[in-house]
Amino acid sequence: MRALELFVYGFPSVIAALRFEWAWQHPGRSRRLRGLGGLGGGRRGSRRGARGVGGALGRALRTLPLLLGAPPWRRLPLRLRWLRPPPLPPLRPPPPPHVVVEEGEGPGEEEEEEGEGHREEEAPPPSASCDLCGEGYEPLLPPLRCPRCPLAAHPPCLARSLLGPEPRELLPLQGPCPRCALPLLWGDLIRRHREAHGPSPTSRGPS
Repeated sequence: MRALELFVYGFPSVIAALRFEWAWQHPGRSRRLRGLGGLGGGRRGSRRGARGVGGALGRALRTLPLLLGAPPWRRLPLRLRWLRPPPLPPLRPPPPPHVVVEEGEGPGEEEEEEGEGHREEEAPPPSASCDLCGEGYEPLLPPLRCPRCPLAAHPPCLARSLLGPEPRELLPLQGPCPRCALPLLWGDLIRRHREAHGPSPTSRGPS
């Protein structure tokens, strides 16, 4: 039995994860990948993938970048974790910039202790109003906060700011903090927000 080499996580629902998995296992039958090159069917995995990786793993490594770049997955805050030791076979094309690539079986003790230390440090309370629009916060919708500076803003306000280069999209992928210019990943902001406050009772997008 082949050991698990890598996995993808961060899907918004189990259904979304299962659809991704089905397309990964059946790329030739997926409507999302229809017409895209690079699948390289071949016989018995004769075509070799990155760094000479062939067989089922080679096909999976050729298909994964196409999936990560295809709708609807290309706009999801996904994470890819490698479980195999280095050197790692490169993915061609590389994953989108907002996809976080990790190594190892999971957060180690050092990372967990560091996370606990960060949780013990109380962040300064946000201002009484949104730093971007100046209006007050709704009681059931706490602001999103930059992890480095005191910026706090309504989720729709910060989304509009990060959507500057992509005004027609509903939600951003990434962008600089409007205050300190720290590169922000929208998915990470939402994860931190949910860890601190729990799921939001309402869903709002930039209007």
